[in-house]
Amino acid sequence: MKKIIILAICLFTAGAVNAQSPIRFGIKGGLNVPNIIKGDGNNDYKTKVNPGFNAGITLDIMLIKGLAFTPELLYSTKGYKLETPLGEFKQTTHFVDIPILATINVGGSGLNLVVGPQVSFLTSTKNKYSSDFGPTIEEEYREDSDKFKKSLLGGVIGFRYDINDKFDLHGRYALDFQKNNEDGTKRTPEYKNQVFSVGLGMKF
Repeated sequence: MKKIIILAICLFTAGAVNAQSPIRFGIKGGLNVPNIIKGDGNNDYKTKVNPGFNAGITLDIMLIKGLAFTPELLYSTKGYKLETPLGEFKQTTHFVDIPILATINVGGSGLNLVVGPQVSFLTSTKNKYSSDFGPTIEEEYREDSDKFKKSLLGGVIGFRYDINDKFDLHGRYALDFQKNNEDGTKRTPEYKNQVFSVGLGMKF
């Protein structure tokens, strides 16, 4: 966690030092609609979305007219739900996401395209199994999730609509480029996280 905090501070400090225009700090939050894209391993699973949330801080650094550098530091929950013959399984993963985005204004209006890479750091995983076999099965899922990668590289694309100079609405799609683990098991598939999100931001 200390490394995550140091990386975030360095990122935001670098943006401030290199900015040619006033920096606008902001906060944001919203709804996550996450699911997974299964890999080539044991993937005989039918998954459903596991709704969550995101919240954090942003910087808006104008580079040239119509183009801004917009790094963010977000706490985000992801995961999926899975129906099995023995009951329902729900996995919720907790991440610190650092999107490093370009914000491109479209036609001089309040509409902006946002796109860029994202680094995600896994902080914890919570598994819940609803059945009479809960304690045993949950322990097996925990053993699988202990092997998950702690950092993942991904990408983000979406939009931001500036309602005025303080508030904005945004929607985006984020996808991990790396799998959560090397291969799947009979309980946990190898997969990549994908998240649709919508939310509201405020600048100061």
